[in-house]
Amino acid sequence: MPKIQAPTVVQNREMRRQQLMAAAMELALNDGASAITVAAVAQKAGLARSSIYEYFASSADLVADLVIEELDYYCGRLAHAIKDASDPFEKIELWIAEGLRYVADGRHMLVKSLNTVATPEVRKEEISIGHRKLIAPLRQALSETGIKDLVGAGAFIQGVTDAANVRIDSGSPAEQEIQNATTFALAGLRALATS
Repeated sequence: MPKIQAPTVVQNREMRRQQLMAAAMELALNDGASAITVAAVAQKAGLARSSIYEYFASSADLVADLVIEELDYYCGRLAHAIKDASDPFEKIELWIAEGLRYVADGRHMLVKSLNTVATPEVRKEEISIGHRKLIAPLRQALSETGIKDLVGAGAFIQGVTDAANVRIDSGSPAEQEIQNATTFALAGLRALATS
């Protein structure tokens, strides 16, 4: 039996799992999600290839865990950004701004890369739940504004943030793009709320 390096077997298993996740994350960040193979992750983590199967059914299963972990991280950032706001328009502004800062940080490229890998069918619902959790605070804030067509308002926000994403990715100054996007989106939403 291999020697454990943590106080308990459970903690040791979690430490090993995190070690594998970190190795896979590094591969994805440096070489893209297609670089995440069982052999590459094992080598990067300094573990036997067979040990990966104690934690993940396949490299695709490992990618699914990375996607879910990143979605949780992103949800946490968004929740933290809006936690002190009470006005729905302020919540929306802060949510948009933090989402665009996530783009400016470059972390969204990891998600884009990971989304190119087919995840196991049984994991797709977990990933879908993660995506819905990202949008939930925005939907809640929109519902508090008095806007009648919430689907349309959400589509307008998506369009504004998509345009800002492209501009940030192409090298435009992030904070200026964030300011422009939030100003534009909020003006439009306030107009919809009073129409």
